[in-house]
Amino acid sequence: MSRADAETIWWAGVRAVDPGRLVEQALAQERNWHGARRILVVGAGKAGAGMAAGVERALADCLDRVSGIVNVPAGTFAPLRRIRLHPARPPGVNEPRPEGVAGSEEMLQLLSTAGPDDVALCLLSGGGSALLPAPAPGITLDEKVAVTRLLHRCGASIMEMNCVRKHLSRIKGGQLAQAFRGQRLLTLIISDVVGDPVDVIASGPTVPDPTTFADACQILERYGLWMQVPASVRQYLEAGRRGEIPDTPKSLPPSIDCRIVGNNRLALNSARHQALALGYSVLDCGAFIEGETRSVAQVCAGLIRSICRDGQPLSPPACILLGGETTVTLGPTSGLGGRNQEFVLALCGYLDPQDMRRVTLLSGGTDGEDGPTDAAGAVADLTIWQKAAELGLRWQECLQQHNSYHFWKQSGGLLMTGLTGTNVMDLRVLLVHALQ
Repeated sequence: MSRADAETIWWAGVRAVDPGRLVEQALAQERNWHGARRILVVGAGKAGAGMAAGVERALADCLDRVSGIVNVPAGTFAPLRRIRLHPARPPGVNEPRPEGVAGSEEMLQLLSTAGPDDVALCLLSGGGSALLPAPAPGITLDEKVAVTRLLHRCGASIMEMNCVRKHLSRIKGGQLAQAFRGQRLLTLIISDVVGDPVDVIASGPTVPDPTTFADACQILERYGLWMQVPASVRQYLEAGRRGEIPDTPKSLPPSIDCRIVGNNRLALNSARHQALALGYSVLDCGAFIEGETRSVAQVCAGLIRSICRDGQPLSPPACILLGGETTVTLGPTSGLGGRNQEFVLALCGYLDPQDMRRVTLLSGGTDGEDGPTDAAGAVADLTIWQKAAELGLRWQECLQQHNSYHFWKQSGGLLMTGLTGTNVMDLRVLLVHALQ
């Protein structure tokens, strides 16, 4: 039952950030929109289908004036009448594709047709950056993808990656909002970034951008990537740094507004209530967990040992909850896995055998995707750990090679959920059971 408890707690967190319900609630007070000539809807993200469905339910009595397009992963579906879901990338491939560029171009064109009596909604959620590509002039999509891969591999933060992506784009960093000339543009956001910075989520296509071309150049230089990126990228960013290309907008009209409707904190709150209902004492470590995945796992191992042996900071049965999102710095070669699978593998390795007898460890991406895999993350207990040993799986070797997926696949520890339809970073549920 311990694995069942961990999964029940995790799913309680995920269901709390149902995008359709959150959007519907947010639009319940927007009755003045019903007098608009047209209501244009654009957006991108893994929660795009649910958010669009929420819009159509909220605006059911004026649906004939609603139209729009939202970029989503292929295979995403919702029973919509007026908003078109555009498949912008294949499932499981979290990188920009030409299909995404085509959808982004449609959004720019649609907003540019807005008149003074039109209003617009922009729906943004996790994965929006990859689903909303529109490379800057002179830069190909492949070149932009190459830059993102380099930044990801060296362990750059999402803030740093998005700063660079904004300055290689025609739509990010407030530039989508610049195309709109209507009465009001409201952006509704389900956040997948620590601290909910609206200029970072989906690379902030409808909000002012505080970063500059100079910042983007410095990030590439800081990580030693300046001479590794394509020459066209260096030339474009250098031109921007010299002021030869207009920077992203640093202010936008007051008619352009945004609102966070869902985030990691909401998921953690629901997970905490579920854990308490199941009889666990709860240590909620919050939604601001960042850093190298293995380092965070090492800290969690210390907490678990303290609970097991000293009953501090709380007594078993106990549940430790962590939100946020960690990073993995890859070496020159790596296997297959994701930050959540690697977190559980590292955590198991840091625990003593006697501690493993009392724990169930689960870490999963709330979107149902962990890195370039079909798993949401991993779950481990003594049975799974023993099976891995029986199969001769070497956890140290798998960890060193960032090959956690194959370790958990063979031992039965993969957390397979499919796409959840939402995305608010990661949710980790660490259970420490009382002595039998």
